[in-house]
Amino acid sequence: MNEHLALVIGACLLDVVFGDPVYRFHPVRLIGGWSQFIERLLFERGRNDRKAGVIHWTMVVGGALVAWLTIHLALLLVSPALATAWDLYIAYSLLSLRGLLEQGQRVLKSLEDLPKAREHMRMLVGRDTEPLKRDGIVRAAIESLSENLTDGVLTPLFALCLFGLPGLILVKAVSTLDSMVGYKSERYLDFGWLSARSDDWANWLSARLSVVLIALSAAILRLHPLLALRSAWQYHAILPSPNSGWSEAACAGALRVRLLGPVWVKGQLINEAYMGDPDWPADLGPDHLRTALNLLLICCVLAFVLGVIIAPIRMLMPW
Repeated sequence: MNEHLALVIGACLLDVVFGDPVYRFHPVRLIGGWSQFIERLLFERGRNDRKAGVIHWTMVVGGALVAWLTIHLALLLVSPALATAWDLYIAYSLLSLRGLLEQGQRVLKSLEDLPKAREHMRMLVGRDTEPLKRDGIVRAAIESLSENLTDGVLTPLFALCLFGLPGLILVKAVSTLDSMVGYKSERYLDFGWLSARSDDWANWLSARLSVVLIALSAAILRLHPLLALRSAWQYHAILPSPNSGWSEAACAGALRVRLLGPVWVKGQLINEAYMGDPDWPADLGPDHLRTALNLLLICCVLAFVLGVIIAPIRMLMPW
């Protein structure tokens, strides 16, 4: 248990100090490259049905776990310290506590230069950014950051705390697969079904727990914790995803602002509805984004504390 807690705390501290490393052989990039390789092999053989998707999912997730374990065991034969360093490196690489806030800070600092802000937004969202004015950029940034709180921070962190490094690798591989093939397009409707569903399953609990963390953070910052709870319950179903609406709606309530509004994708207007009460403001500016970043910072701190508290539960598990 001491080793497990040290891994959790060490990986989080490295992430906070250094941020997410960006280089060609980053573990997530390698998982993505492996996914593309297996997908290409299957499609070249005319396999794009659900069975092929299951094969693809198994090869990618299993391959990530086998690669980590093989190197871990090989290093263990040389030195336990090297194996521990390898595990710490992988855990640090797959967490993104600091990255979430850095993305938001880049948008915040560029709000006076809308073309630059739109460029930063393209790294965060899949929607068209050209139609976005400043208020739309701020709303989209808060939406994306609050959604990423669930799948980018809470799920990986709690998977590491409860299931160790294999759990973290599994959920990051699943998240990578969802971002690559989990679309309802003609190409991936059947092939990516398992990837999309497994990502929904992996984030189900964290999405709902995010509401509690956002409400607690709102209380600490003297914002609107009760509105966060009510908004999450009332507005989460506006989004088609079973998970992303919870944290987004909770943030809308905590900040007492309206999110969403007009959303364009490939030139098509796919949404006009707002998330939040009609009397809440939707014309958002830098102060709203700054407050949202402070809110998410407190959420990350609370999540870390909770993770350290629940980590000993792993002692009760058979794996």
